[in-house]
Amino acid sequence: MSVFEVYALCYGRRTGYRGEHFLGYGEDSAEPHPTAYYVWLAVSPEHTVVVDAGIRPERARQLDGLDYVEPVQLLAALGVDPGAVGRVVLTHLHYDHCGTVAEFPGARFVVQRSEVDYWTGPWAKRIERERWLLDEVALEHVRAGPVDLVDGDAEVVPGLSVHLVGGHTAGMQVVRVGTAAGPVVLASDASHFHENLEHDRPAPLLHSMTGVYGAFDRVKELAAGSGLVVPGHDPEVLAQYPPVADRIVRIA
Repeated sequence: MSVFEVYALCYGRRTGYRGEHFLGYGEDSAEPHPTAYYVWLAVSPEHTVVVDAGIRPERARQLDGLDYVEPVQLLAALGVDPGAVGRVVLTHLHYDHCGTVAEFPGARFVVQRSEVDYWTGPWAKRIERERWLLDEVALEHVRAGPVDLVDGDAEVVPGLSVHLVGGHTAGMQVVRVGTAAGPVVLASDASHFHENLEHDRPAPLLHSMTGVYGAFDRVKELAAGSGLVVPGHDPEVLAQYPPVADRIVRIA
């Protein structure tokens, strides 16, 4: 089984409000709350896997206050040619996680079948509170393939697996990576911040409330042995792990 090194690449930063990031009104809901946007890289001697693809530059320009760098530029800082990436795992199809898929011409995309089915089915067209989160350009690129539509849990390459958790979206999946420090779970938006998981508190944007709580439990189970869980939008990740370049830290 391959042993991977895992990196978090912060392609965007902005400041929102706590009420945007945690479900339920609180006295602190109007307080500023910084958020970060990541893609992740898992590298072994045999495989180069990118997890998520960030925001397309065109859409990034529409977000007020976003400090943005194209994800492929950060990959280049680590010596990774996007054309040589073999797999791109998409944890879900929100615009800030799949936007630059066209930059990986040689990759197979790995996404849950239930995620694609939801966004191409009848309900997503009617539920406006979710529809704006979709990047339709990226979805069509993924559907054109090559793509592996996964049903549940699956090994992508030896040492790296995906696990359907749902909750945040219909087909939300997390990624478990084998490293020398033990398993690393890239939680993505199954837990946006450490605080979501630690305080059992969902984010406001969700597909299924019970699914979110189930995802919290599954993430903890998958990380058993190392406790290494990497949330999807927590700027503390950049301070928690050793830096290797501007905006880039080594998880394990």
